[in-house]
Amino acid sequence: MHFWKSEWKPLLWIVAGFLACFYLPVEAIQNSERLRNAVFESLYLVRWYAQEHVLLCLIPAFFIAGAIAVFISQDSVMKYLGANANKVLAYSVASVSGTILAVCSCTVLPLFAGIYRMGAGLGPATAFLYSGPAINVLAIILTARVLGLKLGIARAVGAIGFSVVIGLLMAFIFRKEELEKIEAQAGFPEPEASRPLWQNALFFGVMVGILVFANWAKPAEIVGLWGAIYGTKWWITGGLGVALAVMLIRWLNLNPGKVALVAGVTTVLAFQFAAQPMVAFGAAVIGLSWLTSTDKDEAGEWFQSSWDYAKQILPLLFFGVLVAGALLGRPGQEALIPSQWITWAVGGNSLFSNFFAALAGAFMYFATLTEVPILQGLIGNGMGQGPALALLLAGPALSLPNMLVIRSIMGTKKTVVFVVLVVVMATLSGIIYGAVVG
Repeated sequence: MHFWKSEWKPLLWIVAGFLACFYLPVEAIQNSERLRNAVFESLYLVRWYAQEHVLLCLIPAFFIAGAIAVFISQDSVMKYLGANANKVLAYSVASVSGTILAVCSCTVLPLFAGIYRMGAGLGPATAFLYSGPAINVLAIILTARVLGLKLGIARAVGAIGFSVVIGLLMAFIFRKEELEKIEAQAGFPEPEASRPLWQNALFFGVMVGILVFANWAKPAEIVGLWGAIYGTKWWITGGLGVALAVMLIRWLNLNPGKVALVAGVTTVLAFQFAAQPMVAFGAAVIGLSWLTSTDKDEAGEWFQSSWDYAKQILPLLFFGVLVAGALLGRPGQEALIPSQWITWAVGGNSLFSNFFAALAGAFMYFATLTEVPILQGLIGNGMGQGPALALLLAGPALSLPNMLVIRSIMGTKKTVVFVVLVVVMATLSGIIYGAVVG
């Protein structure tokens, strides 16, 4: 009997999986166009996610998260973002992080996991979790140009305010745990850095730069500053890659010959496959993994930490993307939930329409900047201004894949509270905005 006390859950999952396979409604799927579409949409979305986000977004984010765990002392994280840190400094840093990180709700997860597990307070950590994908300068500018200046300003002000308010509310709701964390951190000494602060700052700056410029989205018109940056994004990324190679040799003591070999192969592939930059980027990722995984010192610890994050997060993300694709499909495509239901539900400025927009946005997956054309289509089909803002404030910061990973990092209760806070505040903001702009 004692054996089954610990093993009943695995048995339950096995039995449930067996029954699901045994009674799998293959004929129903074959005969139903909507079910067929749902299956194909989930597969299409997973393929698109793998092509567009894993190599360029998530893998650099995993390396950054791993570096946080290895190269930044726990004392340093607690000093600036810990439960006992200066609140003004902690929330200021966390709330504007999105102006630097042009990432989606999934790419921010390894970075959030890194600072949270290193001792960051729940308030600053969740403020960062929200602001990372929500406060994206390019997305806000695109919103103002495509959907109107008022909505662009409302999105910027709302997102910055949200991150601080949500962080403060999370810290207040779970204040007992935060007090315990403060007491536990009170005896920690002042941080002693293994290398000068400027070196760590440059190291992380280069890696963040690679993440940002490799994913620099194409603007509506290839003109001006944003167009110029987009046109040279891979040259900038390559330059930052060279800087990272020098740091690997000088500061992490990696073999210069091996680093030069990886850099040379990457350069050759970059020119040979100029129209397919992901080939060279993939080679650089494989090369960096080889260099760090075979090292027995700091670099080896860096790779191990990054790999641990990848093992935990990637399976949950792919599962979440599959489910999201089956339910909602890709933009402009039908899945289990008909798109006309969503269009009908977000018209006007009622409590229901704002709540539905916030809730739908929270569960849908939006890649960086894709929410703007989606909203443009919805507004053209009768979506109200209030629900549009509600979706903008909830959508980019949350998604079903994002929720699954957050739960694995900070638990079910905190995840539910975080999601509820985002949806409720987005709903209220939409109602107020809709009433003001009419």
